[in-house]
Amino acid sequence: MTHPRSVHRRTVLAAAAITAAAPLAFAQQQPPIRIGSTLALTGPLSATAQVHKLVGDIYVEELNRRGGLLGRRVEWVLKDDQSKPDLARTLYEQLITSDKVDLLMGPYATGAILSAMGVAQRYNKVLVHHTLGVPSLAKYDMQFPAWSLGSDPGTTTTNTVFEALAKGPKPPKTVAVVTSKFPSIHFMSMGARETVKKRGLQEVLFLEWEFGNRDFGPIASRIKDARPDFVWVGAIGLDGNLLLDAMKKIDYAPPQHFYLYPAPGPLVTLPEAQGALSVTIFEEHPPFSDRPKAAEFIKAYRERAAKANFPDTSVEVQAAASFTAWQILEAAVNATKGLDDKQIADWLKKNRVETIQGSLRFDGPSNYGDDLMRIKQVQNGKWQVVYPPEFSAPGAKMLAR
Repeated sequence: MTHPRSVHRRTVLAAAAITAAAPLAFAQQQPPIRIGSTLALTGPLSATAQVHKLVGDIYVEELNRRGGLLGRRVEWVLKDDQSKPDLARTLYEQLITSDKVDLLMGPYATGAILSAMGVAQRYNKVLVHHTLGVPSLAKYDMQFPAWSLGSDPGTTTTNTVFEALAKGPKPPKTVAVVTSKFPSIHFMSMGARETVKKRGLQEVLFLEWEFGNRDFGPIASRIKDARPDFVWVGAIGLDGNLLLDAMKKIDYAPPQHFYLYPAPGPLVTLPEAQGALSVTIFEEHPPFSDRPKAAEFIKAYRERAAKANFPDTSVEVQAAASFTAWQILEAAVNATKGLDDKQIADWLKKNRVETIQGSLRFDGPSNYGDDLMRIKQVQNGKWQVVYPPEFSAPGAKMLAR
């Protein structure tokens, strides 16, 4: 004979289980919230865009495990823009008109983001994006950046780079600036040239190449002949790898070298990249990894990146910027308790969002906030922040040949 207390206990546990499952069941009964975006899954930018795809997959899956948004399951409608801004424009038009997505997430890289922004503006849609490199081009008041490089990175970020070098073991006197003509890359490289002048350094070489260039032999030769103390490389995607390979073939290794927006995994695992510098908003070491949700994300990303055979499975600037973009969108939807784009935009302009890269605001020029860019360096096959000191990896200092 079953004791009455046992029956009562089972009844309470069953009721609790039903209550716990209710939000998920409700989410399954309602139509999903559809978030549309493109990424450069093929083409010259694909090596980095694959990082953003993996992060989006992780975030949406985890979000749905928590009950989705507004009690509804989230569906990510993702299309391949093939690294072509014109195609991105067409695909965002399709996402809004044909696919009828509820919300938008930005694509990878400045050209595609500007294309998507034009479409978002035409339909009065909020666009959260993670990798726009020229803030002054963001004229639309319902766009919000997840990459915290401030509203004038051509001045502030480039100054941080050369400030770090000036305080490093071998402050340079001569500089070579070589750069892609990709919009955001070229913009930042021109800023670097101005910073070089202001700091009284000597520019001994300036070279440009077309986006998508794969022949870096002549560029490597010119750098070697110029004999700079420091090489600024306006790199995007695999540019840095290709240039380092070309340098290796002519037995040249730059004394100090910097790569702006490289494909992080392929570069950090290249032996010739030892000592290479870059910029970052997040790396997977303290103090960054101590922030809320950072540890869980690092664990999930490492596991998934290993299964995807990524050359580097660590969370760095690209993955963090992408994760931040999803955090911004989720926070705004939850705060406004709806999908109204105007209400979401108004809330973001008036409130900070806590993210794995810090507390972000969107009330500055072009909806940008603070410049949170730090300087990192490849040391023994890992990215380590080396400047400013308070953000450096434990025990890490800048190295120079």
